[in-house]
Amino acid sequence: MNKVVLITGGSSGIGKSVGEFLSEKGFTVYGTSRNPQNIQDHPFKLVALDVTNIETITAAVTEIVSKEGRLDILINNAGMGITGPIEETPTDEMRSVFNTNLFGAIDVMKAVLPQMRSQKSGLIINVTSIAGYMGLPFRGIYSATKGALEIVTEAIRMEVKSFGVQVTNVAPGDFATNIASGRYHTPVFENSPYKKTYQENLDLMDAHVDSGSDPIEMANAIYKIIKTPKPKIHYKVGDFMQKFSIVLKKILPDKMYEKLLMNHYKL
Repeated sequence: MNKVVLITGGSSGIGKSVGEFLSEKGFTVYGTSRNPQNIQDHPFKLVALDVTNIETITAAVTEIVSKEGRLDILINNAGMGITGPIEETPTDEMRSVFNTNLFGAIDVMKAVLPQMRSQKSGLIINVTSIAGYMGLPFRGIYSATKGALEIVTEAIRMEVKSFGVQVTNVAPGDFATNIASGRYHTPVFENSPYKKTYQENLDLMDAHVDSGSDPIEMANAIYKIIKTPKPKIHYKVGDFMQKFSIVLKKILPDKMYEKLLMNHYKL
């Protein structure tokens, strides 16, 4: 039986690459987009879903289950970026990103769990970020949303294990996607005390994404997780230094690690 997969944010970037890869492997894949009618010639099915709108989440899950009779895998991939000095970033914009990256992911999990519980099987893969393991300058809110989702995953994983449902995190590093175009950028204000360092770091972030890895690496990693009988709690996908930065944070004194980050970001 072909397993049925739901990928939030499946219209572009990592979500699209993963969906296309899994489709080629024989999975029945549904991606999501807020406006799927505007997307032509997509390599797999798209349903309308906005992770900040519970009605659309419920409708999408209901549609898939009514068509397929089951839902085996959720890949919680939808997300958005945010950059800016915390002092100058509007708090409403911070809340908006938390609503998408954290509460949106939680609401989708809530929507699929009753079906997975009735099947006595299911797999939820939450896409977080290596940035979620550390507070990064001018990306602190994004880091916080992804770090929070990592912790939520640890908790819900234990809560649902007895129902036959498995939950795991996969944290990507920098990948060559269009994430930068969808970020909320706090403007670089002319009279800002952060003007120079923030602009330099914006340029550095964009360079990292432009030179990032091919999203097919994430597709391969997620496929391996799906084929693993008992997935680990945390997976990291990225280049050596990005993954090693997490190791360094664990073993170095806090101030030494902070100094390494400040040197890297020229602060």
